[in-house]
Amino acid sequence: MSLLADMVRSSFRRVAEARKRVPEAALRAAALTMPPPPLLRLEPQGFDLIAELKLRSPSVGDLSASTIDPVKRLEAYAEGGAAICSILTEPTRFDGDLEHLRLAAETLSPYGVPAMRKDFLVDPYQVLEARAYGASGVLLIVRMVPHERLMTMMDTAAELGLFVLLEAFSAGDLKIADDIARKREGRDEQVLMGLNCRDLETLDIDFNRFSLLRSRMPFDWPCVAESGVQTPRDAARVASLGYRLALVGTSLMQRHDAANAVRELIEAGRQASA
Repeated sequence: MSLLADMVRSSFRRVAEARKRVPEAALRAAALTMPPPPLLRLEPQGFDLIAELKLRSPSVGDLSASTIDPVKRLEAYAEGGAAICSILTEPTRFDGDLEHLRLAAETLSPYGVPAMRKDFLVDPYQVLEARAYGASGVLLIVRMVPHERLMTMMDTAAELGLFVLLEAFSAGDLKIADDIARKREGRDEQVLMGLNCRDLETLDIDFNRFSLLRSRMPFDWPCVAESGVQTPRDAARVASLGYRLALVGTSLMQRHDAANAVRELIEAGRQASA
């Protein structure tokens, strides 16, 4: 079974279990009473970074050794200039938890840095969960759910004032995303368009995907390069291709000097995009 198929099954199980604990009406009420989260603001220099907190990677394994104190790592990301902190909440393959999202939102709030729930979301209920736990945004995967459900999840995010990072892996995904972009033109919402260069079957990285598929990405949404960016040189490469942001996880988690690592990537990207 592929990673994505496994995650779909697991995610639906989690939704069913969560609904038994907290009915959707109660969750919605909790989400709507949350104080406004930090807004996503992109710097005018032309390149920003999404820094990720994750304790495990299916391709690398345990990443927790350098993150004994996740609060300090999140603070370092914010101090280094990250525009967003991505927080893994998937428990079975990434050792994530919704409480990690709550902790991140509380930690990042004084810095004005948004926390984004990164997970394999399959239901609007999970978008409500994200807001109830303090998120400013959510990642939604184009191929994860049928088209209409994806649109409903985006509607829920817009209703709650959450930005969406819409993730694609292929030309086919981007064709669907472009159709969605046309249908949602003029709506009051904030959407980023991500392209992940990791193969979901082998978990290998194909960096060339960033150049091969760049022209197929929706024009009006800021583009995000996901996976594969490890070094300042990588950040410069994707920035020169027109990517407005990069999402970086594993390589940052392996750095003890997280703030400096974030600064190096941002500086290289901004120099290349100037």
